[in-house]
Amino acid sequence: MTDDAERATVAAAVRRAIRDVPDFPKPGIVFKDITPVLVDATLFVRATDAMAAPYRGSGITHVVAIESRGFILGAPVAQSLGAAFVPVRKPGKLPSRTVREDYALEYGSDALEMHVDALANARGVLIVDDVLATGGTSAATCRLVERAGGRVAACAFLLELTALGGRAALAGYAVDALLQY
Repeated sequence: MTDDAERATVAAAVRRAIRDVPDFPKPGIVFKDITPVLVDATLFVRATDAMAAPYRGSGITHVVAIESRGFILGAPVAQSLGAAFVPVRKPGKLPSRTVREDYALEYGSDALEMHVDALANARGVLIVDDVLATGGTSAATCRLVERAGGRVAACAFLLELTALGGRAALAGYAVDALLQY
């Protein structure tokens, strides 16, 4: 089976496994629950391998993953690529000196932090998260990586909610999602 064919097969299996949860976390939202993918050990490995596949041999040295579900996917993607794993966290969660990026939300603001020395010797950074929705958190992570001296090679997601337009927030960056809704 070719890489593209295998990736399509994995994407179809992930789509079948993802559970829609209506009215979560609030009425009117249909939450895409990825936990059925995670509890199927074989599918979990296949999904993270498929997320990593486009970047094999591309010089990725660091995988930066966004708290918290991004950690679940980012760590095995980093291992698959033989890359370092770098967590991006909410403020106050990392024990050493950090660099911070504030960003706007629809109603308010938030911030992300990363250790200042996390990207030492980084040549290519892959940003990983579970879902691309509006793109605000991912765009803030791209800025954070660049402020810390890294070069964003691409952003990879398990799934993308296309109606929310997150790719527009990541204009200028390569973006890949295993599947789209």
